[in-house]
Amino acid sequence: MRLTKHAKRVLEQQASALLKENIPQLDADRRRILTGLLVETAGNWRLFVRSDTRPAADAFLIGPEGLFAITIAAGPPQRPGLHELVRHAEESCAGIRDGRGRELTGSAVHFVLITPGPRARTVPDAGPFRVLAETELARLFKRTAPHLSRTQVEAIGDQAGKILGGYVPLRVQAPGHGEAADGFLDGESLVAAEVAAAQLRPFDSWLTFLHPHQRAIVTRDYRGPARISGPAGTGKTVVALHRLRHVARRTAGPLLFTTFVRTLPPVHEAAFRRLAPEFDGRAEFTHLHAWVRRFLTGRGRTVDVDPRGVRTAFSRAWTRHRAVLEPIERHDEYWRTEIDRVIKGRGFTTLEEYRRPAVRRGREVRLGPEQKAAVWQFYETYQEMLAERGLHDYNDVIDIALAELRRQPLETRYAAVVVDEVQDITLNGLRLLKELAGTGPNQLLLVGDGQQQVYPGGWRLSDAGIPVQGRGEVLRVNYRNRAEVLSFAQRFDARNEVDDLDGASGVALKNAEAGNTGGTAVSWRGTEAELAAELTRRIAALPAQLGQTALILFQRQDVVRCRRILREAEIPALSLDDYSGAPDDHLKVGTVHRAKGLDFQAVLVVEFPGKPGENVAAADEASELRDRQRLVAATRARDFLWWGVVEELTEGTDTSGAAG
Repeated sequence: MRLTKHAKRVLEQQASALLKENIPQLDADRRRILTGLLVETAGNWRLFVRSDTRPAADAFLIGPEGLFAITIAAGPPQRPGLHELVRHAEESCAGIRDGRGRELTGSAVHFVLITPGPRARTVPDAGPFRVLAETELARLFKRTAPHLSRTQVEAIGDQAGKILGGYVPLRVQAPGHGEAADGFLDGESLVAAEVAAAQLRPFDSWLTFLHPHQRAIVTRDYRGPARISGPAGTGKTVVALHRLRHVARRTAGPLLFTTFVRTLPPVHEAAFRRLAPEFDGRAEFTHLHAWVRRFLTGRGRTVDVDPRGVRTAFSRAWTRHRAVLEPIERHDEYWRTEIDRVIKGRGFTTLEEYRRPAVRRGREVRLGPEQKAAVWQFYETYQEMLAERGLHDYNDVIDIALAELRRQPLETRYAAVVVDEVQDITLNGLRLLKELAGTGPNQLLLVGDGQQQVYPGGWRLSDAGIPVQGRGEVLRVNYRNRAEVLSFAQRFDARNEVDDLDGASGVALKNAEAGNTGGTAVSWRGTEAELAAELTRRIAALPAQLGQTALILFQRQDVVRCRRILREAEIPALSLDDYSGAPDDHLKVGTVHRAKGLDFQAVLVVEFPGKPGENVAAADEASELRDRQRLVAATRARDFLWWGVVEELTEGTDTSGAAG
């Protein structure tokens, strides 16, 4: 809020008089600082000042940036007083609701320590506090991450005034301005326009509000590893980030948020920085292979992966064994996956282990003992080809790191580890994460959805020795996708091979409850020759900004095809490989594997014809996998989805009836 010098003096006089009248016992430091805070209530802020002497926050401040618990002191309180202050502030806000049945969660409260005096003080162990000097009060009101509208601020403030016992609501009035007639609305009376605006910024609203079930998961005390599962769009990652902040407030030591998807960590790191800026230097966001490489380098065991060399080694091995394996399934990619996700992914070291029944979970092609022996010979040849050139693939790197962790655990253990999109991590990767995090109370949180698995194969958490009995949570309400988009995505018959991640019945997307209304989903069919004109036409008519839109494909060669179309149409594009969540005006482009875990206001999907398979079981497996990938692609869209299917033009093909 910008004020003239005269207006500021008038407001300071008002603020000083209000404080003297309502809380006369304030000392000079608190009176001076609270006067500065109270001046801001002439704008879009609300202030509640403690009127008693309990060991609690000195004030609560509510504004576009969220809800702040203010402590005025030279340093943070010591334990157990610190824990009592945090608990009191989080519980004091319980019961505040928005107009969609969600509650303000304690993990959304920002703790701020304001140190009196003209100079900033160094506070070495600030704990949950963001530390500001008295002279830095303006930084508190800088609009860096506004996510509450004026109406929402007033609604929260009105409810806070009823439940914050021992706090006095104080507010000054800007000179020449009267009270806004619509300024004080009940929490259940948020107008439809405000709800619609919140839906355009879905993650922003979760910075403050969660569904009661989600809020309960955030604060639950787990006596061992825990799991959150549920269909796409049910807020699993948001709950995980809130829980990471909740656990961080109650522990010491580093925090880790990791995933198999390379594009997710920078996006979630930016979101966590907005939610919990005080833990910015304590929380590490990185994908699993990057963590492993850095860990091994720190142990003096630098292991690099040469993708081209690995592909060459596989091709040479395939040349030797294709005559035996092609009659079973002719596509070498199937056998690459058998090695990556089954043999090496599950950590098999002998043919006897591979021959055991029920070890090829998620694979439809049945292999007898002789066929498995042939596959094992292929695998051994591949390993020899790698060894000849001193190469390692990504599975080898996981194996080396797992052995190193077992030999010598981390000197400083993580206080908490969160694993997102866990369904796509290999079984050996899960074993590594167990060694990394441990199985103590609240140390390991696994988040995922078997129906969104975009790689073949599967496992159960119990296969990795990770016990989650009695500590599994399932979310059921889809808050991301508007109703029409959700309905389109629910058409895909993506069987849930991984269940709830540990063998029990999970909740499929078709059974998810819709939390939003409206939306648009349209489809188109045509030839590749017609695609360029249709795609550029659709992009030109988008109902969303280009920077809030993604184009999703299923194969890397399809990305190359569409990037050519965009280049010729001079449409600015950014690869999802390079996307960090920062706002820009570029269309995001990439495969469904890179789009996992992300969401956009509008999504365009182009599906090209796939390669035909000769083996019926392999074709069934590929079809099921593609349906899961389709489901993931469709549920990236919040408000608008365009689905394009490219078909080869054959005799009798009619594209005149293409939808949309």
